[in-house]
Amino acid sequence: MANAGGDIATAPIDLAIARIRAVYGGWNRDTTVAQMRSDWDTAFGGSTAPVTCARVSAGGVDGEWISPVDTPLDKAILYFHGGGFRLGSVNSHRDLIAQIALASGCRVLAINYRLAPEHRFPAALDDALAAYGWMLDCGLKPGNIAFAGDSAGGNLALAAMLALRERVLPLPVSAVLMSPWTDLAATGASYITRAKADPIHQRPMILALAKNYLGGQGEPCDPLVSPLYADLEGLPPLLVQVGDRETVLDDSVMFVDKARGAGIDITLEVWDGMIHVFQMFGLTEASQAIASIAQFLNRHLHIKAERASS
Repeated sequence: MANAGGDIATAPIDLAIARIRAVYGGWNRDTTVAQMRSDWDTAFGGSTAPVTCARVSAGGVDGEWISPVDTPLDKAILYFHGGGFRLGSVNSHRDLIAQIALASGCRVLAINYRLAPEHRFPAALDDALAAYGWMLDCGLKPGNIAFAGDSAGGNLALAAMLALRERVLPLPVSAVLMSPWTDLAATGASYITRAKADPIHQRPMILALAKNYLGGQGEPCDPLVSPLYADLEGLPPLLVQVGDRETVLDDSVMFVDKARGAGIDITLEVWDGMIHVFQMFGLTEASQAIASIAQFLNRHLHIKAERASS
């Protein structure tokens, strides 16, 4: 599409891709993990969304309540950020979290779980369970809590629910998974079929992140590491969103197929032309996807109905 000056306009998705590549392009073998994390937070942090942000220790885990005005105090979303268990934080994901909070009318507890390689599996999972337990200790009911997460955070949302089920503890009412990383063995055919379409994530990178998370002794097919290999019976309703340009597309497709076979109420949305966790990038499609997330959350948390009747 040409603009008024005759130049070819850059598509919004290409601008998002350029932002990501600009960060990756500044790294080399000598770049420290600390620098990578700082660069990521600087590139994607910040938000002007009309929410309040309050730091909290959630069962010993650093967290932040992100709350729009007049949200009910008896409902909450527990959010797990992405970043391959190596990068990412509440800072880098604050705007995405705030947009979900605003669209759903629900406050969100987002946590900074421990990252690898300093803290390998199961440190992140332990933190997720501690934060959820803290929410219950604060008086929130499982039926009034939803999980949400993107990429590695989607993995963590699923692993936490599987661990809770193993311990015969109450699960949240539902969960939203954006581009979830469900298979750390990276066996999906989309690693080949989407290799040219995906501008960022290739299989060697995914396997390197998995090794970083597990160390030399970890097993990538452990169900609490890769939920694709778990018995999924008993999980609550799930919404999965993924872009059709992702090499990790099949992490969603295969997981959804398996969940349906286990009788789980699960919805899959594959978004044309979209990249990994496109919901972060202020695109028209991102707004539409977040609206769909809000509808799903409202259906299970009953927020809009209760506010309308109050």
